[in-house]
Amino acid sequence: MRNAWRLAVRDLRAGGRGLWLLLVCLFLGTAALAGIGSLSASITTALDTQSRRLLGGDLELRVSQRRPTVEESAVFAGFGRTSESVSVNTMAQTRSAGASTLINLRAVDQAWPLIGRLELRPGALAMRPRGRSVAIAPALADRLNLKVGDQVRIGAAWMRVIGVIAAEPDTLGFSFGPTALVDMNGLDATQVIQPGSLYQSRTRLLLHPGLDAGKTGEAVVRRFPSAGWSARTPQDAAGNVKRSIDQLGQFLLLVGLAALAIAGIGIGSGVSAYLERKGRMIATLKVLGARSATIAAVFLLQIGLVAGLGVAAGLAVGAAIPWIVGTLAGSALPIPPELALYPAPLLVAAGLSLLVALLFSLPALARARAVPAASLLRDAVSAARRPTPAVLLAMAFILAALIALAVLTASDRAIAFGFVAATGLFVLLLWLLGVALRWLLARVPRPRRPLVRLALANLHRPGAQTDRLVVALGLGFSLFVALAAINTSLTNELASTAPAKAPRFFAIDVQPEDEQTFRAAVNRGAPSATIEAVPSLRGSIVAIKGQRVADMKTLPEGAWILRGDRTITWSATVPPRNDVVDGQWWPSNYRGPPLISLEDRAAELLGLKVGDAVTVAVLGVEIPARIAALRKVDWQGLGLNFALIFSPGYIEEAPHSLLASVYAPPARDGAVATAVANALPSVTMLRTGDVIGQVSELLGRIALAIRAAAAVTVAAGIVVLIGAVTASGQARRYDTVVLKLLGGSRRQLLAGQAIEYGLLALLLAVVALLLGTAAGWYVVTYVLELHWAPDPWTIAGTLGVSIVMTLGVGVASSLPALRATPAAGLRAG
Repeated sequence: MRNAWRLAVRDLRAGGRGLWLLLVCLFLGTAALAGIGSLSASITTALDTQSRRLLGGDLELRVSQRRPTVEESAVFAGFGRTSESVSVNTMAQTRSAGASTLINLRAVDQAWPLIGRLELRPGALAMRPRGRSVAIAPALADRLNLKVGDQVRIGAAWMRVIGVIAAEPDTLGFSFGPTALVDMNGLDATQVIQPGSLYQSRTRLLLHPGLDAGKTGEAVVRRFPSAGWSARTPQDAAGNVKRSIDQLGQFLLLVGLAALAIAGIGIGSGVSAYLERKGRMIATLKVLGARSATIAAVFLLQIGLVAGLGVAAGLAVGAAIPWIVGTLAGSALPIPPELALYPAPLLVAAGLSLLVALLFSLPALARARAVPAASLLRDAVSAARRPTPAVLLAMAFILAALIALAVLTASDRAIAFGFVAATGLFVLLLWLLGVALRWLLARVPRPRRPLVRLALANLHRPGAQTDRLVVALGLGFSLFVALAAINTSLTNELASTAPAKAPRFFAIDVQPEDEQTFRAAVNRGAPSATIEAVPSLRGSIVAIKGQRVADMKTLPEGAWILRGDRTITWSATVPPRNDVVDGQWWPSNYRGPPLISLEDRAAELLGLKVGDAVTVAVLGVEIPARIAALRKVDWQGLGLNFALIFSPGYIEEAPHSLLASVYAPPARDGAVATAVANALPSVTMLRTGDVIGQVSELLGRIALAIRAAAAVTVAAGIVVLIGAVTASGQARRYDTVVLKLLGGSRRQLLAGQAIEYGLLALLLAVVALLLGTAAGWYVVTYVLELHWAPDPWTIAGTLGVSIVMTLGVGVASSLPALRATPAAGLRAG
C-alpha cells in the first residue's frame, strides 16, 4: 500500500486533471444534499429552541366566539401566570384617501407578553398601545401609507398610530392580513366584536414548576368538556410549520438524490475516460511486475482522494447554505434559521456521495485491473468488457447500502422508499431504451447522406455512450417537464380557473339585523352585484358514534375536521355547489331532532355513514345529532362551502352572524369595499384575490426552492454530457483523423456532431414529454387534488431549451477531438 500511495500521489500531481468530472459531479451532488438537509435542520431546530417564545408561554388555551368565563379564568390562574389575547379579522381605513384593507386585529391584556417583549421601530410615541392607540405591522404601514401619529379607523373607532412593530412575540402562523395591535380597551372601542362574530380568544400560561404542559392542557379540556377549549403546547405551536418544512425538505432531498444519481453516471464516464488515458501507464507498471491488485489500489486511492476533495467542498458549501439563505431570503422563511453546524445531514450527504462514487467507479476500476497489458499498449478502440460476477455482486452490495442509507435517514421512509423504487424503475426503463436504441440504429438501413450516416453510427458504435446519455439526460429532461407541468397547473388553477368562478369578496361578521344595510351598501358600490348570505357560527365535533374525541388516543389519519373548531351553518335546502351522494336531505320545513350533513371525504376519513351519531359543541353547548346525508362539495369554486351543515331548528337559537359572498365586476372592488366600510365598519371584507395572492406567494416560494434544487440536476446533466463526450474522446479523435484524411472538412465534422446530438435530444424530448407529463399529472391530480391545467407552451419552451442546451454542450465538448491532426493520429497509430 505504501508503493501504491506514492504512485497515486505522484500520478495525481502529474496528470490528475482527468478526474475533474468526478470532482464536479460529487461537488454538485454533495452540495445539494448537504445544503437542503442543513437548511431544513436549521429551521426545525429554530422552531424547537424557540417554541416557548413562539407559543408565548408553556401552554395556550384557545376558544372561538367567546372569552373565558370567570370560573374558567380562576381555574387557569391556579396553574400559573396567565395572559389573555383576542384575535379577529377586520378592516382598517385611512381618513384622508379613504383606502381600506384587511387586518388581523390583536388585542392583548396588560400581562402580555409572558415571554419575550414587544419591540417598536425608533420614533414610537409609546412603548405599547393603550386605549385608542394602535401599533401596526410594517406591511400595514406600507399598504395604507401610514406613519407614526396618523389616524386609522378600525371598526367604529379612530385609532392613533403610536409605532411600527419591529418584533412581536407569539406570531407564528398564517393570517389574512397584517397585524394591528391594541389593548382590551381599544378592542372595546372598535366594537368589531358583536354577538355571533368570528373571533378567537387565547389564554397563555406560564405554569408553576413541576407542571407538565400536555397533561395540564388535557386536564383543562376534561374540566370543561363542552366549552370548546383546545390546548397547545410549545411542541404543538410550530407543529404544522415543522411538518411543512419536513415535507418540503424531504421532497427537495429526493430531488437532490435524483441529481446525485445523474451525477453518478457522469462519475462513471469520467473515471472510464481517465483510466483509458492511463493505458500506457498501466501497461508499463504490469511490464515492470506490478500486480493487478496494486494497480487497482493506485487508482482507487486516486479516486478516493479526488472524491474526498469534491465531497469536502460540497459539504462546505452545503453547511453554509443556512447562512446564505438567511442573509438573502430570510424574510421568506417562517422563522430565521438557527445558524450552526449540523453534522447529521452532512454525514448523510457524504455517505450517499461516497457510495455513489464507489458504485459508478467500480466497473471502470475492474476493467483496468483485468485488461491484459498487451491490449493496453494499443491505442485502437476495443469493445468494452462486461463486469464479472464478483464485480456485479460488489455493486449490488453497494447499491443496497445506498438505498438503505437514503431510506433509513429520511423523515418519511415510505415516501423515500417509493421514490427510490420509482427512480430505479425509471432508470431501468431509460437504460433499456438506450440499449434498444443502439440495437435498432445498428440494424436500420444506412442513409445515403454521409453526415446523417456518420451521426447515426456514432450513436451505436462500440464504446458509444448512448445508453448513459439516455439515462442521465432523460432523467433531467423528465424532471423539468414534470416541474413545468406542476408549476403551470398550480398557476393556472389559482390565477385563472378559481377567480373566474369565485366571488370577489367574502364578508365576515354581518349581523342578521344588518343584512339589508349590507346589501344596500354592496349595491351602491356595484349595482349588478350578486350576494349569497348564510348563517355562520363556530363549532367543534366532540364525539362520534358515542366515543368522545378527547378520549381518543390517536386521531384517524387526515382527520382535520376533528382538530379544533370550524365554521358551520344550517340550511333548509341543498346549498349550491353541493351534491348529495348518500342519504336524503331533510324537508325544507323540518323542525325535528337535529340532523347534519357531512362532506363525503371527511365522513370516509372518520369511518362515518348515514345514521351515525355525531355530537357538536357550539358555544359550550353540546348538540347531539344524526347524519342524514353525505355531500360531495366543489371546494375549488371558492364559494361558501361547509364540511358540516345542520338542519334548521334548534341550532338557530345560537348567537350567530352572517357570512356572505359578493360576486361583482373586478373593476368595482374598491367601490364595494369603501361602501361597506362606511356603512358597516365592523364588517370584514375579505378580498378573494388577496387570499389567492397569499397562497400564490407561498407556492411561489416553494416553486423557487424546487427550481433551485432542480438546477443542480441540470448542472449534473450538463456535466454528464461533457463526460460522455470525453469518455469517447479517443474514438472520436481516431474518426476525426480518418475523416480528415478522406477529405472531410471541419465544418462537415461539426455538422455531423450537431446532427448526432440533435437526434438524441429530440428522442429524449419525446420520452421526457411522456414520462414527465405523466409524473406531473399524478402529482397535481392525486397529491394536490387540483385540476390538470398545464401550459403547453411553457412545457414546449422547457423542452426547447433542453434540446438547445444538449446540442450546444455536445458540440462544444467535441471541439478538442476536431483539433486532432492526421499527422498526430498517424504517429499515435
